[in-house]
Amino acid sequence: MRISRNAAGTLFVAGALTLTLTALVYPSMLGVQKVSSAPSRVIATTSSGPLTEADRDFVVKVRAAGLWEFPSGELALKKGTTPAVRTAGQHLVNGHVNLDTTCRKVAAQLGITLPNQPSPQQQGFVQTLTADSGKKFDEDLANILRVTHGQIFPAIANIRATTKNTLVRQLADQANDTVLDHITVLEQTGLVDFDQVLFQETTPPKLPGSDMTPPAPQPGEPTVILSPPAGFTPPPSATPSAQPTLG
Repeated sequence: MRISRNAAGTLFVAGALTLTLTALVYPSMLGVQKVSSAPSRVIATTSSGPLTEADRDFVVKVRAAGLWEFPSGELALKKGTTPAVRTAGQHLVNGHVNLDTTCRKVAAQLGITLPNQPSPQQQGFVQTLTADSGKKFDEDLANILRVTHGQIFPAIANIRATTKNTLVRQLADQANDTVLDHITVLEQTGLVDFDQVLFQETTPPKLPGSDMTPPAPQPGEPTVILSPPAGFTPPPSATPSAQPTLG
């Protein structure tokens, strides 16, 4: 099984969600309107340790990941044609409800403004899955999300190894557990084309910053809360969330 031509096109054009530590132009309550070329630059001193540009960008991107992977999980619950795909949807929904709760708390502690919408490239993924049906939906879900999660993994390890901020470190721990859980259930669908996934992971397209940047919330805009659908039962094997100490 190979990724469909449409899905592969989406991956090339929209790109994969990457929690890279490169600079991201994003407004924050810290008053930083443009990041420098040094992700290690300290932009704030907090009670949990120094906050760097890379730390701030990581928190923003964790939030953006949930804003597209959560609705993808909801689609899997509704449209998945196999129990394994629907199970993957359960894990996506459950994992991002928990991770987003932590992310919002951490952001509030650190004074970081979070987006309410994913980036244009991430919105493209959701649009593709929304238009899909049947087996094509199953295949695209498994492969698109396996690519993006595979790209996230090393970036999380990098921020976990380099940050001096306790809250960012704890968020990275939970993100790592969540991503590993999602990779596992996506592979258990039996639909992942590992040759294509490896190719996509190692040759990400070069996109303009505007395609990879979540839009900033409007002044006074209420924060979007990721809430599981009515009657949702968390999967029993889901990775427990590691809650940071926020006091």
